[in-house]
Parts: sequence; C-alpha cells; structure tokens
Amino acid sequence: MDLLIDSARAEDAPALARTILAAWLETYPDQDAGISEAWIRAHRGDVVTSEGIAQWQGFIEEVERQPGRRFCRVVRNGGEIVGLLCGQRAESVSLGPMYMRQEAQGRGIGRQLMAAFLAWADDELISLWVTAYNERAISFYKHYGFEDTGERHLWRDRLPNIRMTRPAGGGQRGAKP
Repeated sequence: MDLLIDSARAEDAPALARTILAAWLETYPDQDAGISEAWIRAHRGDVVTSEGIAQWQGFIEEVERQPGRRFCRVVRNGGEIVGLLCGQRAESVSLGPMYMRQEAQGRGIGRQLMAAFLAWADDELISLWVTAYNERAISFYKHYGFEDTGERHLWRDRLPNIRMTRPAGGGQRGAKP
C-alpha cells in the first residue's frame, strides 16, 4: 500500500464523503451505546448525499481561497481516499474531522497528517471532539499533548463525545512526529 498525503481538491468531495461514512461504519458501532450500522447510516448517511457532498466541496474550495483559515489534507492510496484531517481557525483552532480507514492505520500516516496540521495551527490553542469509547484516537491525541477538558456531549442524544484541547505552545509532548 502506497499512501500519499495530498491537499484536498474540490473534485475529491464525493470520495472524501464516502471515506467519512466508511470510517464511521468501521469505527463507531457499539452495542452498549446503541450505535448500530443502521443508526450510523440514519445519522451520518447524509454526508454522501448531493447536499453533503456540496458542503464538502464548499469547504475544500474555502481551503483553497483561505488556507490560513481552513485546512484539509487527504490520504490517497492510488486513486482512493483512505483518510483525511481537516480543521479551521476562528477564535481558536479546531481539529476535525480526522478519519483513517482501518487499512491505512498503523502505518505512520496519522503522525504525518498531525505534523502537517500542527505546523498549520502554528502553536495556537487547538480543540477537538472525540468519541469517548474511541480509545485509539484518544491515545493518539494525548501523544500530541491534547488533554481531556471534562466537557462531555451526546451527539444526537446517543454518541458520547469528550472535548480535548492542546494548549497554545503545544504543551510538553507531541512536538515531534
């Protein structure tokens, strides 16, 4: 598998949307939380509709117009998108979404994506939401100096999420990929 990090292009929007839905289907089913494939399709399937794809196309076009305010990189395996990391800057920097298909995990590409994102964020305060039972993602973010703020949110009254932040200046860890 030859993985390549690349800038997202407007024409990538349909493939990016399919990757997001596929990553949800791989990552989030959890019987205890009541998160099934059907629930995911009902609540995230809109990402692959024409409206969802148009939203992603608009976001990517905004990245191209205002690269200081929007960030989006994709991971390509040949012609297929198998991962992405996007973010934006307003009062502070928000990381998300970040998804990696299972076939691309454990190959160091997430570290490369994070290094590119942290360089873009330029040592500002960064915040994100992560699913509470996604221990692999939580551990990954902790490696880069993100800490649990204690803030919780049930997305769509079911999916438990926690807020994590990385202080301005990056904290003590995670400066090196």
